[in-house]
Amino acid sequence: MEGLVVVDAANVIGSVPDGWWRDRHGAAERLRDRLAALAERGLPPRPGVPEWAEQPPVDLVLVVEGAAREVAPVPGVRVERAAGSGDDRVVEVVAAREPGRPCLVVTADRELRERVRALGAEVTGPRAVRPAD
Repeated sequence: MEGLVVVDAANVIGSVPDGWWRDRHGAAERLRDRLAALAERGLPPRPGVPEWAEQPPVDLVLVVEGAAREVAPVPGVRVERAAGSGDDRVVEVVAAREPGRPCLVVTADRELRERVRALGAEVTGPRAVRPAD
């Protein structure tokens, strides 16, 4: 069964002070495009990334909120728009997956990590999908 990678867009984008706040929509599009490349080749091997997520193809979901809500999906990346809290939408996506389907959530948000772990998801930080430092 193919695993699911759910990315908390606001948290990942906000993890690097690169001026994203001047263009939140554009920052979300850049993240989406980076994820599309990862969908084809798998996530890079890093601590916290399970082996199944390193093997292509990867089913990627980008959860967006606020000014980034209008970001369109692209091949390889499904976009889930949060009507309210992005964290709540991440939890809903994780909870709705097929029983037994592996899931990795990419976020540094401690409370969100606890919520998705309680649903059986693994978690890793934003570096899993950001360019190498």
